[in-house]
Amino acid sequence: MRAVGAAEVAPTTYAWQIKAEGLKVRVGKRKFAVNGLDLDLGTGVHGLLGPNGAGKTTLIRALATVLRPAEGGLALLGESVGGFTDQRRLRRRIGYLPQNFGFYKRFTVREFVEYIAWLKEMPKEAIPGAVQRSIERVGLADRADDRMKTLSGGMVRRVGIAQAIVNDPDILLLDEPTAGLDPAQRVRFRELMQELGRDACVVVSTHLVEDVATACTDVVLFENGKLVFQGTPDELAAAGSAEHVGDSPIERGYSALLGHEPGKGNW
Repeated sequence: MRAVGAAEVAPTTYAWQIKAEGLKVRVGKRKFAVNGLDLDLGTGVHGLLGPNGAGKTTLIRALATVLRPAEGGLALLGESVGGFTDQRRLRRRIGYLPQNFGFYKRFTVREFVEYIAWLKEMPKEAIPGAVQRSIERVGLADRADDRMKTLSGGMVRRVGIAQAIVNDPDILLLDEPTAGLDPAQRVRFRELMQELGRDACVVVSTHLVEDVATACTDVVLFENGKLVFQGTPDELAAAGSAEHVGDSPIERGYSALLGHEPGKGNW
């Protein structure tokens, strides 16, 4: 286990695609939702855990270049974010699924993913094949020509994953990607994340610790905008004991590191 203080980050052994140093990201005019974060992330699947209001979504949005750092440093794929950085060039190499994403209801699945590929400035000749592959990877090949408005909530979420991976991103950012997926679909999602994590830096923000335990090579625990822990799922599980809140070792480790009082179910 590697528990860390507000400004201390355990050393990593991999080359990084995401590097934050003293990163602060503001929500509104005053509050820092990310407050002095030091973090290195490289190739693999990184689970981002934390309670509601911890700052996870704000961090994901900053990594997606939707929000700019207020203070500190943030570099993606060797490029500093902010200033005169060409954000469009960076975004071509990033895949992003927000918690809630908009779409044109009359678009078919194929048309929507094609539209996102076009926004990412993919080469015109590469788009049809890339779109088909991404739709197949999320198990929607048989619904590719159906309109978005006819899909279930879980199917729409899978389309969201398809658009995020259509450009084979070097950094893939997924905010609550398994919301609305049934158990079998979540198993397939974990398998897909493991496949993608062989070549890319995948960051998955989730409340479902079983997704972290199964799919992630690394866990980042976040609270009040600060890093609490970074390590493997096994190291997170080892942080807890039978007295801590949770139905599994990894849940009990989560509770222990967040300071939940043993034997009491904190909301």
